[in-house]
Amino acid sequence: MRKRATWFIAMLMVLSLVAAACAGEEEPTDTGGGDEPVEEVDFTACQVTDTGGVDDKSFNQTAFEGMQRAEEELHITTKVLESQSDADFEPNINTFLQDDCDIIITVGFLLGDATAAAAEANPDQKFAIVDVDFADSETFEDITFDNAKELTFATDQAAFLAGVLASAMSESGVLGTFGGLNIPPVTIFENGFEAGMNWWNTEAGAAVELKGWSTADQDGLFTESFEDLDKGKQVTQQLLDEGADIIMPVAGPVGLGSAEAVREAGNASMIWVDTDGCVSAPDICDLLLTSVMKNMDNAVFDTIEAALNDTFEGGLYVGTLENEGVGIAPYHEFDTVIDDAIKTTIEEVKAGIIDGSISVGG
Repeated sequence: MRKRATWFIAMLMVLSLVAAACAGEEEPTDTGGGDEPVEEVDFTACQVTDTGGVDDKSFNQTAFEGMQRAEEELHITTKVLESQSDADFEPNINTFLQDDCDIIITVGFLLGDATAAAAEANPDQKFAIVDVDFADSETFEDITFDNAKELTFATDQAAFLAGVLASAMSESGVLGTFGGLNIPPVTIFENGFEAGMNWWNTEAGAAVELKGWSTADQDGLFTESFEDLDKGKQVTQQLLDEGADIIMPVAGPVGLGSAEAVREAGNASMIWVDTDGCVSAPDICDLLLTSVMKNMDNAVFDTIEAALNDTFEGGLYVGTLENEGVGIAPYHEFDTVIDDAIKTTIEEVKAGIIDGSISVGG
């Protein structure tokens, strides 16, 4: 009996070892948990910012978010150089020309000349630039480079909607706006904002005024800076003193200076630009009626993806309401304050701009 029991125990041990070995040879189950390391793609996208940097809560930051998304979703390498002044534009581009970048993306109207020169001198290097449609400086004729994508945005369309909204919501009947510099990517916001106000005045029989900008004169208030928050506060206070109760700063982070003045006033609100201010600057969300957005992040991502997939083409891209390249942000903390009839009007105006029945030109 003792020998039989010993044999039985030995057989159980053998069977257990065989079962364990077989189990070890089974294919692992794919849990879909995403724990597997992702192989990095051999592709580098490089970005040169305008002054203000990638944390400006405005256009540089929004463009940079497109880079970050590309790094995360496309598994590429990204590099960025933040310009401290205009003098950095050309050197930063030249640095990346020596750095094996598969595409160089420059951000801002002020980088136009340096980017055009680099694209012309380096036809095998892919470029993209935000807020520039290349044109000859003397003849103003359009220029297209096969190796450069011009990422532009019809922000006057979205600003038109903001002008309608602000006009409908203003209690004083006076709106205010100012810019950082008198350059097209800034004034296009103000043109659209004034056009939306004029549309509202015609349709509603109102007489809302705009301080700080005249489309007819192409002139108005400018801080001559995208960085000086004190100037933003001073100019905003000037507009508030003139009766404006809704202010649209078009000056990047200088708008944070505006927020200080608006908060201190206690009876005014703001419209942010470039990005959804409630996302990029949540501390001032309670002051923001809405934001006029240009979705530079999507345009930058799409351009990188095209370059990665060998479908890149130079030439002009225009973001519009129709292709969702521009738009206005959700109303966030003002959602319950804005009447449903006004919200409906905004949607109707948006549809009219898209189908061409409403012109943003005046």
